[in-house]
Amino acid sequence: MSCQAWPEPVVRVQALAESGLSSIPSRYVKPRSQRPTNTNTNTTSMAYPQIDLQSLSSGEDIALREETLQRVAEACREWGFFQVVNHGVSHELMRNARELWREFFDQPYELKEEYANSPNTYEGYGSRLGVSKGAILDWSDYFFLHYMPPSLRNQDKWPTLPLSLRKVISEYGEEVVKLGGRMLELMSRNLGLKEDYLMNAFGGENEIGGCLRVNFYPKCPQPDLTLGLSAHSDPGGMTILLPDDFVSGLQVRKGNHWITVNPLPNAFIINVGDQIQVMSNAIYKSVEHRVIVNSNKDRVSLAFFYNPKSDLLIEPAKELVTKERPALYQPMTYDEYRLYIRVNGPCGKAQVESLTSPIR
Repeated sequence: MSCQAWPEPVVRVQALAESGLSSIPSRYVKPRSQRPTNTNTNTTSMAYPQIDLQSLSSGEDIALREETLQRVAEACREWGFFQVVNHGVSHELMRNARELWREFFDQPYELKEEYANSPNTYEGYGSRLGVSKGAILDWSDYFFLHYMPPSLRNQDKWPTLPLSLRKVISEYGEEVVKLGGRMLELMSRNLGLKEDYLMNAFGGENEIGGCLRVNFYPKCPQPDLTLGLSAHSDPGGMTILLPDDFVSGLQVRKGNHWITVNPLPNAFIINVGDQIQVMSNAIYKSVEHRVIVNSNKDRVSLAFFYNPKSDLLIEPAKELVTKERPALYQPMTYDEYRLYIRVNGPCGKAQVESLTSPIR
């Protein structure tokens, strides 16, 4: 199943925000239970995992290295996300990527519309997820592009302005893919698997799927009524997020609490996705998260989705399946899996939870 066109004319949220409106259109007003101010879920400042990866590259202090590995394992089990510093990606490259994409969203609309996307591949300039007519929409625009495998990389679909953006996309993608490979090795080791298990299960380093979604969250006159991105877990393997360095917006769910993540300087946020939850037989949990918006400031973030090759069957690792803990999920390709969010839009963790095998 694929959809060639959006069910309704696409409205750019940035244009709405810049029009000076004092109340948001009803299409963006969330049901009371989903609003950021809903009293049934608390927003809190609970401490969350922040991990320095320096010891993993130096190799000098074995005890510190083991402690770092344990902290990553605990974060994957208990939280499904963590912030990392000293990750090996150039801070200047991170700043350049974020600023150049901010400049892209400041370009005239007629230029950006040359890259308007469709629900068939989502690649390009977009303003909605899901194709349900009349759906409640999120307060955000985005640009989505394919980076891996190289055969899917189409620079003609990458913006030509700002002038250095294509070069920086390429450099940034290369560095983040390397970081993703290192994180998969850590997760494999911590699960008691061979270091290259998850990489091979993803299809190998030349066949993994890698996509970049650059999010633009315009300022909003009624931020208590809407969300920049509705609650969901990421359908892929792992997400490496470069957050806005000035404006917080990401919230992660822990039990019945929504926790606002305040980014550390020069840090990435690593999210465990649904495919790693499946491969780990639910030892690691994907994190449910959402994005709130701000009444005074726009916000930009770069989410790099590090995914399995789309036509491979994804299932729990045989080494993690026992009589006491049978396989919790049936095999499914990533192509089959991600169709759900592309059709329905973000829906909490409903998808991965619906897949639990009846053989438990």
